[in-house]
This record gives sequence, C-alpha cells and structure tokens, in this order.
Amino acid sequence: MPVFQAKTFRRATTASSTIGERIGASYRARLPRHPFLLFGFPFIIIIVAGSFALTPAAALRYERHDRKVKQLSQEEAISLGLKGPDGEEGIKRNPRRRILGDEREEYYRLMAKDLDDWEQTRVQRFKGEPDGKL
Repeated sequence: MPVFQAKTFRRATTASSTIGERIGASYRARLPRHPFLLFGFPFIIIIVAGSFALTPAAALRYERHDRKVKQLSQEEAISLGLKGPDGEEGIKRNPRRRILGDEREEYYRLMAKDLDDWEQTRVQRFKGEPDGKL
C-alpha cells in the first residue's frame, strides 16, 4: 500500500486563479491565528461606521415628522377656522376641557366624595352574555 506524504496539499497557483481567490485563501489561512484582528475588529468598525452613516437618515426622518406636526401661526389658525379673529378657539377645542370644565372644580368635587363608604354592585349583563357566575 502506498504511503501518504507528510506535506499538506496546496493547489498550484495558475493563471486561472484570480486575485480574489488568492486573497481569500490567505485570509482563511491567517484567521485561526488572529481571529479578533481579522474578524472581530472589522465587524466592530462596520457597526460603528453604520451608526454614523445612519445618523443623517434618522435626522431626516425626525425633521420630516416635525414638518408635519409644526405649530400653526396665528394667521394660519384663523384661515383654517381653528381660531376666531378675536383669538379665541374656534371649532376644534380640547374635548376634555369641555367635559371637565375647570380642573380645580373637578378636584374639589372628587375630594368631597366619601371614598370609604361604598358598596360593590354587579353590572347588568346583556341578554345571552355570560355573567361569570357558576
């Protein structure tokens, strides 16, 4: 039986092997000896560079959002009918302010309630709706 040689097989470089193949073979041969330098460090550099590259894109996104939600000037508000000519609010008001009125009145109304004396009552269910009783 023939004896195998101790040398490892290396493909002969031919004219058909491209520069990319030679660089790749050299990279793969050196990677086990210097894994951080050849893999980890370039990875970290790409992540940091990508962060800096995406910063202007994020800024553009927020600027576009700000343009949509910009505050209206007095003249624009009057022209859109949001404020009357005298400066008072027009059609669109804060619905919560209309319901509650003054916050102080609501606060004192809640403080006047007796929160210690209450009774738990069941809510009437719709017909056919399970009431949770066994």
